[in-house]
Amino acid sequence: MIDFDGGRVIVTGAGGGVGKALVAELARCNAQVVACDLPEADLGADGIVEAHHFDLVDAAAVEAAAARILAGGAPAAMISNAGWTRAETLDQVTPQALRHEMDLNFTGAALLSHALLPAMRDRPGGAAFVFVTSVNALAHCGNPAYSAAKAALIAWTRALATEEGGHGIRANAVAPGSIRTGAWEHRIAENPEIMQGVRRLYPLGRLVEPAEVARTVAFLASPAASGITGATLPVDGGLTAGNLPFLRQIAG
Repeated sequence: MIDFDGGRVIVTGAGGGVGKALVAELARCNAQVVACDLPEADLGADGIVEAHHFDLVDAAAVEAAAARILAGGAPAAMISNAGWTRAETLDQVTPQALRHEMDLNFTGAALLSHALLPAMRDRPGGAAFVFVTSVNALAHCGNPAYSAAKAALIAWTRALATEEGGHGIRANAVAPGSIRTGAWEHRIAENPEIMQGVRRLYPLGRLVEPAEVARTVAFLASPAASGITGATLPVDGGLTAGNLPFLRQIAG
């Protein structure tokens, strides 16, 4: 069983669908969950021992939040889970949308991890960063600004893994496929049949569940994955394994 032995684990986006699953899984694995989300988010779930409300697009707020978090002690792991997108295609990417989606999905995560990094170096037993990216970072599936930001997170993950491994730091990324969370509600409102069509794209014939992503993240953040760093692990129901719609076309 994965056991964090009471270590502090930071989770951003802790009030969302995947975030709540992460909180539950980490608490089950004996972690002291330090939950972070927007000021309006509900961070009162069971398993949360400490809550911090701030906006990742505000660099000063990120720096101040990092200082408050570190006042409670060096974390065993940071899980960067927060993410959001609305610009579905290139023609919807305005300068403002590009800045906002890059800041929220990449820059904020990079700034927070950078601020926490010195305290996490040379920790007995090591420390870990896990960045929740997306299959959009591996192959284009829409949402260009979001995809670029999530791809940048993978590059940041590799930088941490390479440069900080000598200090006992591990860094990995998880790339989920489509997950039925609140992020899909606006699409379903526009097209109630969209989920049925999306499921057909996946070899498993379904979307992944938040708990499946949470279990993968918990593993990579834990000592059970002590030899893994610099990796990006898809949790995508087989989407990036091949092109199932193409295969169906040629197979008849």
